[in-house]
Amino acid sequence: MAPGSTQNIVIFGETGVGKSSVINLMAGQQIAHISPDAPRCTLHWTEYQITFENGTRYRVFDTASLEEPRLGTGAYPPTLLNAYNLINNLKEHGGVNLLLFCIRGGRVTATMQSNYRLFFEFFCEERVPLVLVVTNLEREPRMEDWYRRNAGQLEKYNIRSAGHACLTAANLLDGRLRDKYEESRGILRGVVEAHCNAGGWTGGQGWLASFISKLVKFVVGHPKKTDIIGILTKRCGMAKEVAQQVAQRIGEELVT
Repeated sequence: MAPGSTQNIVIFGETGVGKSSVINLMAGQQIAHISPDAPRCTLHWTEYQITFENGTRYRVFDTASLEEPRLGTGAYPPTLLNAYNLINNLKEHGGVNLLLFCIRGGRVTATMQSNYRLFFEFFCEERVPLVLVVTNLEREPRMEDWYRRNAGQLEKYNIRSAGHACLTAANLLDGRLRDKYEESRGILRGVVEAHCNAGGWTGGQGWLASFISKLVKFVVGHPKKTDIIGILTKRCGMAKEVAQQVAQRIGEELVT
């Protein structure tokens, strides 16, 4: 990756898994606010700028994600709107180069699978490298042991990654664990540099219709076709004729 270039990273995971701490670990300083009581919202994002010692710059988009495996009908409109706005924002800056999927060390759950599918399969159409970042492993004798123990469960839930980083991102550790924090920074930066795709994914033709059709499957009670058109025209600013074409492409079997 050329020094001086800028790469776009989308980091996602459930509230409380330590996304802000991972950003601070990657940056080598506290740039992201850490709050255990972060409000629950869907696909909202905050942007951070990080530069590595070799001059490579990263624009990290920290998303607030789903809390439940299925979307309620009330969460559907903001999810669609925020996804549309985020992909347009990323298009202006060269697309998505890497996904960082943060999970807390523990058992693999259906909610983890839900988040994985939403971002990797639905949002990025499986066209962006994904790195699994496992946090809260400071008490592991060897942090990598967590992955060896849980690789089978990840496979069971069809959670696949180009690479992984087992680490601790807690920066208020006592002296015995401080070395693991510094080790974790090297692990994280190494996996980012190894898997960040130089050619950013920008969505492409038909992305929005594909995303909506897959997102509808997450919704408890399918939204009406007229509601989708309304979101696209009134909240996304899309011309009515184009919105109708997008809604039509979704397929009548998915909307009523």
